[in-house]
Amino acid sequence: MKVGFIGLGIMGRPMALNLLKGGFELTVWARRPEQMRPLADAGAKTAANPAELAGAVDLAISMVADAPDVEQVMLGEKGIASVGAAGKRGLIAVDMSTILPAAARDIGERLAARGIDFLDAPVSGGEVGAVAGTLSVMVGGSAAAFASAGPVFACMGKNIVHVGGSGAGQVAKAANQIMTGVGVLTVAEALNFAARNGVDPAKVREALLGGFAYSKILENHGQRMLDRNFKPGFKAWMHQKDMNIVMRSAHELGLCLPAAAATAQMFNAMVGAGLGEEDSIAVLKLLEHLSGGEG
Repeated sequence: MKVGFIGLGIMGRPMALNLLKGGFELTVWARRPEQMRPLADAGAKTAANPAELAGAVDLAISMVADAPDVEQVMLGEKGIASVGAAGKRGLIAVDMSTILPAAARDIGERLAARGIDFLDAPVSGGEVGAVAGTLSVMVGGSAAAFASAGPVFACMGKNIVHVGGSGAGQVAKAANQIMTGVGVLTVAEALNFAARNGVDPAKVREALLGGFAYSKILENHGQRMLDRNFKPGFKAWMHQKDMNIVMRSAHELGLCLPAAAATAQMFNAMVGAGLGEEDSIAVLKLLEHLSGGEG
């Protein structure tokens, strides 16, 4: 199977490299030519635009910032859908970005009208998971397209679940972002609470790891907070965007999500305070500042 990859940022580049390591013939495209160079040096072909990429592959993946970007590369001028309009059939388009479930369904319907199967397949695991090829992949779309894409997903992730029909992958990812966003804020609050009480937050974390408060976020992100390692694996502005997806969906459905709403506001405040380019765990710095501490 020939595979195409669009979007070579923090997540996309290592994901694409893992496809090369997995033996797939790969074609890449990015808005900035310099982003394609490391992939080309590793053996990938490059395309002039998404349409050219789609014409050369059996499965085309996008990993971009938000729904307008997905729509542009899939359905815009010289987008992936151009090959459908030209009569090519059998292409599978996969979006691994995080966007509104409603947007994924709409894009899927419009691609289907061009004879192109669509899977929404957002991921969780951050840059570390992208590099290691251990991402969780949450997939929405037809069972047949999912089966065809299985070997491709297996090069990038370990926990790969077909959640349901079109948009279901994005629903699962939104649920993931509720839990991770609230979890990051909770751990930051707990460590800041310990420090403000004059107790070593490292010792508090060690104690909590042995009880019901244990979580991967406490284990991994909690240690990074203690180390004050705010180098972005997942930037705060991206988590803000994802929590906005959650809250927009909640508004559409009339859902009460109080913890998610509070977390969304904290990520809004992070971006407003100039912390948007740091990792979302830098919410600790915001809490410290609001508490009169280190910040």
